[in-house]
Amino acid sequence: MRVDRFEDLATWQLADELRREVCAFTESGPASRDFKYRNQIRDAAGSACRNTSEGFDRFRPAEFARFLEFARGSLGEIQDGLIEAHQRQFITGELFDRLWILSKRAIGANTNLLKYLQDCVDKGDAPWRRSRKRDPGTHNPDGNSKPVEPGTENS
Repeated sequence: MRVDRFEDLATWQLADELRREVCAFTESGPASRDFKYRNQIRDAAGSACRNTSEGFDRFRPAEFARFLEFARGSLGEIQDGLIEAHQRQFITGELFDRLWILSKRAIGANTNLLKYLQDCVDKGDAPWRRSRKRDPGTHNPDGNSKPVEPGTENS
């Protein structure tokens, strides 16, 4: 499956869904009044998405993998925040279970993509360099300052 944008990645989609859910349950109720808790879990949820998108746009598997590791750490932080929310009765057991499963799915997708990228690094391959469309005049993702000429993006 071809991926042209970070929004196409399952790991980003799941992290984004988790971010929206975290923002929703911290919008009202007791979690909304604990500003430190609310801000910390929201920041972790945003960080998972931001690191995934930033890594994707780095164009190099090793760098992307490094950012996915940061995103995975943020997903783990969200899980800890969910445990705290359940212990402090900020969320019901039903909501905790739903968000826990979502967080595990996000971590699983992250791990699978990380393994794939590490395999690309081991093989010296970067598949999206050959398929990702670029606007004429943008810099070559190999790090050269030479602009990519129209029609030569796939060479």
